[in-house]
Amino acid sequence: MEEESEYLALMHSKDKEAAHKARQILIERNLRLVAHVAKKYIGCGEDMEDLISIGTIGLIKAVNTFKAEKGSRLATYAARCIDNELLMMFRVRKKITREISLYEPIGTDKEGNEINLLDICEQEQSDIIEDMDNAAKIKCITRLIEERLDGRERQIIKLRYGILKDNRDDDSEMTQRDIGKLLGISRSYVSRIEKKALGKLKTGLQEANLY
Repeated sequence: MEEESEYLALMHSKDKEAAHKARQILIERNLRLVAHVAKKYIGCGEDMEDLISIGTIGLIKAVNTFKAEKGSRLATYAARCIDNELLMMFRVRKKITREISLYEPIGTDKEGNEINLLDICEQEQSDIIEDMDNAAKIKCITRLIEERLDGRERQIIKLRYGILKDNRDDDSEMTQRDIGKLLGISRSYVSRIEKKALGKLKTGLQEANLY
């Protein structure tokens, strides 16, 4: 801890060479932490080498932005940054996969031209009544989320279904497992909270004659 404090102090010194060296040492000495965090994601379809590469970016960000005066250890802060970087990578790749699937050929038209899912979606005509019904339900659900759910339920529903952004960079949906990791609770506990929250929303929609 004493060495860590010294290197952190050097990082913010006016001696640029010493600051750079201290930064490199802090990164190198915490590389094992990257591997430790990355192991949680083995089996998620990514190579360990890629997980470590992405995790290292999170470590570098942690070293660059760490503020010792906030009272936490660098390792604790870095673990969160590494985890966040990996989760962000999975969210981005999931979003890209969805977008790519829209352009994959699913057949041909009468003239032999390839058509994809996006072509079909663009050709569908909007049903005005259905649009109005959906708009009413969305407005009602938005109100119910704020009025019927407690803080934890509200947070999980927003993250789970990618609604109202919840102070995140995007509005992508998150899995129960990812939410559990983000909030530090088990996937099964997230599932129970989600189920209870959805029950409250369903009751609210029924009372509003929208279900």
